[in-house]
Amino acid sequence: MRILHTSDWHLGRTFHGRLLGEDHAAFADHLVDLVRTESVDAVLVCGDVYDRAIPPNDAVALLDETLRRLSERTRVVLTPGNHDSARRLGFAADLMREGLVIRARTAGLDRGIILPDSQGREAAVVHALPYLDPDAAREILPPLLQERLGEVVPAGRGADQDAPGEQGHPAATGGSRAGGGAEAAPRAPLLPRSHEAVVSAALRLVAADLRRVRRGRSRRLPSLLMAHAFVVGGRASESERDIRVGGVDCVPSEIFTTMGGSPLASQCGGLDYVALGHLHRPQEVGPHRGGKRGEQDRCTGTGAPGAPGGGTPGAPGGGPRLVYCGSPLPFSFDEAEDARPKSSVLLDLSADGVTSLERIAVPARHRVRTVEGTMTELLSGAFDDARDAWVRVVLHGRRPPGVLAVLKDRFPGLLAFHHQAPCRPGRQVAVTAAADPLRIAEDFLDDVGAHPPGDAERAVLRQAYESALAAQRSER
Repeated sequence: MRILHTSDWHLGRTFHGRLLGEDHAAFADHLVDLVRTESVDAVLVCGDVYDRAIPPNDAVALLDETLRRLSERTRVVLTPGNHDSARRLGFAADLMREGLVIRARTAGLDRGIILPDSQGREAAVVHALPYLDPDAAREILPPLLQERLGEVVPAGRGADQDAPGEQGHPAATGGSRAGGGAEAAPRAPLLPRSHEAVVSAALRLVAADLRRVRRGRSRRLPSLLMAHAFVVGGRASESERDIRVGGVDCVPSEIFTTMGGSPLASQCGGLDYVALGHLHRPQEVGPHRGGKRGEQDRCTGTGAPGAPGGGTPGAPGGGPRLVYCGSPLPFSFDEAEDARPKSSVLLDLSADGVTSLERIAVPARHRVRTVEGTMTELLSGAFDDARDAWVRVVLHGRRPPGVLAVLKDRFPGLLAFHHQAPCRPGRQVAVTAAADPLRIAEDFLDDVGAHPPGDAERAVLRQAYESALAAQRSER
């Protein structure tokens, strides 16, 4: 069984004001070609398909065309992330063709999707978790836990983690304060307000379904989980926005081995691979993290039957591979300069779990560079290779007048500029009625520009000051 794992497309996003529509279209072509050349059995898209809840029309059209092309060649399973609107992305999901499954509803997260191989045999099961916003999921999941597992959330369990002002609010209690005497209806028990709590609850539901799916089979069915979360040990980048919005915080990697503390963790056979989205750097977290750095990373290995990663599912030292494929395009300068290029993850599964894992680099349409140095160094031939790149300039030392115009001519793709003035001993300037305004202005320029103003600059300051005085006198 061959799976292609991708996430965080962020269709509709820009890079420091530059439109990325053509870059996203080129990535879509690359993805479709990869499915064809590598004989991919299924594509997993793990959230943040769009960059915002209401995407631009071009982004919607590109997703529509990309999913059509992919689903004509393979199966596609897609989930929303925190940037997507789950309701909009999941519209008409129940009417989709067989080759496309969109799991956008929390209530359906424990319905395993059986994936067939190229011969039509049942070859893997995937549980697709949509992004679980703690404020919503802590209310939705307790009834599911009780109905399907008989698990009752203790009353008041999440009260100490409620949002400020949440207790007693009509929207929270389900009651009304109209008329001043109406008594609020009792609120159903909530899970704690954290991403760990809601993801753990989802995993306990998945464990029960995974045991059901695997029961009675003569051959072990490998298991994949799709999740959009910030797992402990993952490295964020500058482009991840709103990491903690809605009470979101880190999720411990261990919960994917213990299935959220489920008593069925060992009975269900465990997960083999967790396809993660949310963090834009390609990386692996948890006990199996590592691998060679380079344009492609290949990690191969087999374990004993039923032991993904060479350990026993649900036991210390075992557990699934936890992998972020990363975003297909760089959305910040620090991402572009990562040692690992942007990539998708191609993995092979058997009854033993993950047998091979390879990162396939995404072709880049634009080079992205950060150049640093003094003005003399930046204008030298040392940075000639950055003239055709999208550039961030970090200027050290003195900042001469008109620097941005000069650098824009030097680097036509200049998108960001930072000035790092040399450290100078701090000094205090007394601003009093008796102080000379021109001297204060000169001291200010000296302090922020790292050099005193010249004669021409002093003349401009004096002219501005005298004009201000003349305007003040004319108003009297």
